[in-house]
Amino acid sequence: MKLHFFLRFYTSPGQSLHISGNIPALGNGDPEKALPMAWLNHDFWQATAEVDFPAGGTIQYKYLLHFQDGYRVEEWGNDKEIPASQAASLEVIDSWNYAGEYENVFFTAPFQKTLLKERETKLKLKVPKNFTHTFKVKAPLLQKHEVACISGGIPALGEWNAEESVLMSKQGSWFSASVHIPREMLPLHYKYGVYNTKEKKLVRFEAGENRYLFGDAIDGITILHDGFVRLPNSTWHGAGLAVPVFSLRSKKSFGVGEFSDIKLMADWAKKAKFRLLQILPVNDTSSTFSKSDSYPYSAISAFALHPIYINLDEVAGKKYSAVTKALKQQQKELNALPGLDYVTVLRLKLEALKALFQLQRADFLADEKFQEFFEQHRNWLIPYAAFFYLRDRNGTADFSTWKINASYNKAVIEKYVSPKAKHYDDIALQYFIQYHLHLQLKEAADHVHKNGIILKGDIPIGIGRFSCDAWVNPSLYNMHVQAGAPPDGFATRGQNWGFPTYNWQEMEADGYTWWKRRFDAMSNYFDAFRIDHILGFFRIWSIPIEQVEGIMGYFSPAIPVYLVEFSERNIWFVNQRYTQPHITDTVLFDVFGNLAERVRQQFIDGDNTTGYRLKAAFNTQRKVEKYFWESVEGDPDTDRLRQGLYDLVSNVILFEVEGSGGTQFHFRFGMDQTTSFRHLEWNTQQQLKDLYVNYFFRRQDAFWKKEAMNKLPALKGSTNMLICGEDLGMVPEPVPDVMRQLAILSLEIQRMPKDPNKAFFHPNEAPYLSVVTPSTHDMSTIRGWWQEDPQLTQRFFNQELGQWGEAPAVCPPWISRAIILQHLHSPAMWSIFQLQDLLGMHDQLSNPDVDGERINIPADPRHYWNYRMHLLLEDLAAKKSLQHELKEYITDSGR
Repeated sequence: MKLHFFLRFYTSPGQSLHISGNIPALGNGDPEKALPMAWLNHDFWQATAEVDFPAGGTIQYKYLLHFQDGYRVEEWGNDKEIPASQAASLEVIDSWNYAGEYENVFFTAPFQKTLLKERETKLKLKVPKNFTHTFKVKAPLLQKHEVACISGGIPALGEWNAEESVLMSKQGSWFSASVHIPREMLPLHYKYGVYNTKEKKLVRFEAGENRYLFGDAIDGITILHDGFVRLPNSTWHGAGLAVPVFSLRSKKSFGVGEFSDIKLMADWAKKAKFRLLQILPVNDTSSTFSKSDSYPYSAISAFALHPIYINLDEVAGKKYSAVTKALKQQQKELNALPGLDYVTVLRLKLEALKALFQLQRADFLADEKFQEFFEQHRNWLIPYAAFFYLRDRNGTADFSTWKINASYNKAVIEKYVSPKAKHYDDIALQYFIQYHLHLQLKEAADHVHKNGIILKGDIPIGIGRFSCDAWVNPSLYNMHVQAGAPPDGFATRGQNWGFPTYNWQEMEADGYTWWKRRFDAMSNYFDAFRIDHILGFFRIWSIPIEQVEGIMGYFSPAIPVYLVEFSERNIWFVNQRYTQPHITDTVLFDVFGNLAERVRQQFIDGDNTTGYRLKAAFNTQRKVEKYFWESVEGDPDTDRLRQGLYDLVSNVILFEVEGSGGTQFHFRFGMDQTTSFRHLEWNTQQQLKDLYVNYFFRRQDAFWKKEAMNKLPALKGSTNMLICGEDLGMVPEPVPDVMRQLAILSLEIQRMPKDPNKAFFHPNEAPYLSVVTPSTHDMSTIRGWWQEDPQLTQRFFNQELGQWGEAPAVCPPWISRAIILQHLHSPAMWSIFQLQDLLGMHDQLSNPDVDGERINIPADPRHYWNYRMHLLLEDLAAKKSLQHELKEYITDSGR
């Protein structure tokens, strides 16, 4: 059979188009072997292929756009199909599916499975035996009892009579109608519309000019994929609730929120008319079994769930309830604490789970449902269980120090976890725990969905340095560096998150397998997810392992500054003056004051004539940290000396690129604030500033865009979850454009405007494909923020709230309410609120401890994540006033 392709697409010089599909003529799915197309005219590209239908009976295909520089873009989606046909020839007339089209968002899992499910209208239509044309179009936002229809200027299409419009039935993501159109009736004009099957009338025609079908090029069947019906595509809005699982509190929880508590939260959210429940990462972080493990963004496995979220009573059941009854007093005491006692809760739960496993061991291992779970997840479950055991046996998660199995070997580990091994019960215990965690989170997610609500998860930008993922695939990560963030108003010395950065070249080489498995695991429970620090897919702030503070980092990848650029600007360049800490008597006194002489004697080599330099034992921040950690006790000046030495190490202008032989450099962020810079002569300062601005704000943009477009389309294409990006911080110029092109929702925060010329962002200015929120887990709540800077909140009170006079010193409920209403009436697709901010709308429900409501302080790497809601979920449900008020507001706002 001959198959003729026609694609409506306007190209620029140097661009070309190809067709990739599941048959040999289209490359068998290999983009490198895709069928090239030829330019036909200003509107169309075309290609012809001799084809045979595959065994499955359907040809699946998509179009690829090639650029002159070798860059390639795929159209979005995988739903273009040609059913098996006995016709001698077929032609398909297509339109390109641009990933950034709003309507594509509505074909993601949360909308198709939950949010739009109630609107689905099933209409069965008979396909005529003899037809010449099949029209296909998408219309995801139709209401209940509405279907797409088609009308045109020929009898077969009703001759523009609204009552005679041809109705279309839903087939997959397409509305479809097959009709017989004599060749003499072509070309023709036509339009799609919306038809109400209950009222039996046309609701409306689509906007825009008539569509046009030219004369057939073949004697056969024509299939038209016409894209989307031209209807308003930004009319759907939803409201969401954000709360970490560990922060939930119920009568049955065990000093920490549990997966089972999600169901109670969803019940409350449904009655308030929320459509989304957002939580923080829930993967296992138990590395040291200390408070530091409360940090949910440093998991020891990107796949394993955290045992702390398990409900012991559900594991025990009635048969083994004696195990949990023995813990009831401790459970009661822990649940009454204002915050989470992470260490005690986890210890007690793990002890109880070990006892329950021993009681259930034989039945559990023989359970067919467990065995099915094990086979589906063995690629991560076996390494995780082995890692867990080896960590405990060696007393550390730092696998580089283990005496055996420091380097992962799949065959060795498979043997090591054999049921015949003496330690098999310790291995199987982890299977037991993960299986029950899976059951409990899956049950909670199903309950959320039954309430018409979607569950949104969170994907950290990194993995733990001493994690199972790093142990199993160290080549996928840059273990010699640490990810973080440059300095900002919240963290003046930057942030060091500690985890390694991704080796994207290696990940791309194996087709992003690790990412695809990660998304697949998340999709068992979640409908949507937030990409933590999406800027990291453009470039990551990379800090050498020998440094402690984020200020010692640089963006990677980045186009460096070359040595020749200094001479081009008449900058007298001496490598050591720019790349080594600038230390003089004046600098020592400025940093250390009356401790300057002690520092000079104890930590410094050289003199004021030959030049000072840090002794080799203190020339990196990590060495300084180790010295004060191990050697100094009872010294009242410890903190001052340590921070001062950190500041000396960071008193540089440039970082030399390793291996460049002194020819390539990265600027230290904020180099103009260093005393090293201030001690240069004025003209050199100006030339360096110009080069600095070029480095950070000009030369990288196209490079970083290409980096992101090499990763994000492939990753987005591997999942049908809705993707939201946390695009905060120092945002490169191409970020908004890339996110628009891929229909990734942005994050818009009122007190963190992306426009540097504005003090605040107004929710009314949000783009449709975005999430607006007054606060996040990394920020103070509305009430907490109100008390931080009275001058700033006074401006907000007058400018953003339109109030006269002096702002109240403490945020009253009416201000929290006004801010929440601003967000509910935003044009953004989603308005999402922290539970604390919603409770702040009522004096009777708000937490008396305003500061205690904050979840995280990013500037503090040792912050203890232990916030819990001060009310029981059962008590919150019993107090209907807030629930009813929110339902009214959400309804009135059209969400």
